[in-house]
Amino acid sequence: MKSFNHLIIHFRTYGLKHKFLYSASIMLFFWTIFDGIISYISPLVIKGSGYSNTMMGIIIGTSSIAGALFDFLLSKYLQNSHWRRLYLVMFIVCLIQPLILWQSKVAIIYLLAMAMWGLYYDLLGFGNFDFVSREMETDEHASSFGVLGVFKSLGYLLAPLIVGLVIGEMLDWKPFVLALVFLSMSFIFFLVLYVSGKKRGIRIDRLQQYRPKGFMVEIGLWKKIGKVMMPFLIFTMLMSMQDSFFWTIGPILSETFVKFRPLDGLFLTAYSLPPLLVGWFVDKFRSKFGSKANFISFIISSLFLITFAVFRHPLVLLFVILLSSTFSTFSWAIEQGLYADYIEDSFSKEKEIEGLVDFSINAGYIVGPILAGFLSDKVGYFNTFAFLGIFGLFVTLILSRIAPKRVAIGS
Repeated sequence: MKSFNHLIIHFRTYGLKHKFLYSASIMLFFWTIFDGIISYISPLVIKGSGYSNTMMGIIIGTSSIAGALFDFLLSKYLQNSHWRRLYLVMFIVCLIQPLILWQSKVAIIYLLAMAMWGLYYDLLGFGNFDFVSREMETDEHASSFGVLGVFKSLGYLLAPLIVGLVIGEMLDWKPFVLALVFLSMSFIFFLVLYVSGKKRGIRIDRLQQYRPKGFMVEIGLWKKIGKVMMPFLIFTMLMSMQDSFFWTIGPILSETFVKFRPLDGLFLTAYSLPPLLVGWFVDKFRSKFGSKANFISFIISSLFLITFAVFRHPLVLLFVILLSSTFSTFSWAIEQGLYADYIEDSFSKEKEIEGLVDFSINAGYIVGPILAGFLSDKVGYFNTFAFLGIFGLFVTLILSRIAPKRVAIGS
């Protein structure tokens, strides 16, 4: 999770040397607006078909189940696929998915649309990884991923605001067309990358250095490392659940702010803004609060969410969301830094650590939408966020007590 300051530092360091990377970043920016629009309208479309919030949450949660399955299959069978092929297949799936979502009326077709959502997101992830590993020097990988992350965050910041401008009293074809417009713009930059990449030739002949271990050996390592890292993995799952709550019922709640129209997308825009800004302050925050800074910041974030039980005015809620998101972003950034430290200390366990973290994130995005849908059916949208705050506060307090100050994974 990188902020604007990373982009500034990167440009000062490399200047125009990375024009190829910047082209890929613009492609990703327009693609992220496309995906942000799909993320925004998916709960609205499913609800518009007459399904309950609980069923809507179950349907959306299947996208992460499919994503986890595709992640396993793609990593097993497409390890050496070129980024050009991965991106191309991704664009094809992205073109089909909104059309299926638009015409969906029954649950099985919605499940198909969600599975395709999980597939194209995984294809993007593998494509980004292959692009950076093939086109960038090894010592530039981290910084290059950071640049892509900034443009991705910017796209998710703008998407709710843009789609909110075209959603009226009734959800119709306009948001789908708008999503495909941004997908087309992204595809244009992909064509630029494709042609210029051919001219560049082979930059880095990437070798497959990682050799998968036996299944039982992998399970044993996951069990051993997972036991040591368990408090932090649960915390990662909790943060993923919070994010999924906002993207599952946030669009529906936004549409209730009739006085804000056509700017009701500000609800999720306020939530998406802090990741672009907090990079300047993470180190200061972490140094001030020490080894528990990740937990302390999430406790503060949860306390702000609890006030959803009291406040109803949209302007007040926007301010509450902004503050809550700011402190949860601190938690995300600090937690990612901790995982990077663990990998550096135990580099031979890199794949296992990354796998466990990915598993925790996927688990949060499976459980989160289902729980959000169920609670909103029972207690309403505002109280659902308040419950999330209470739950997050309770769990984080426990984790902060049992989490070790130093994790020793071993070599």
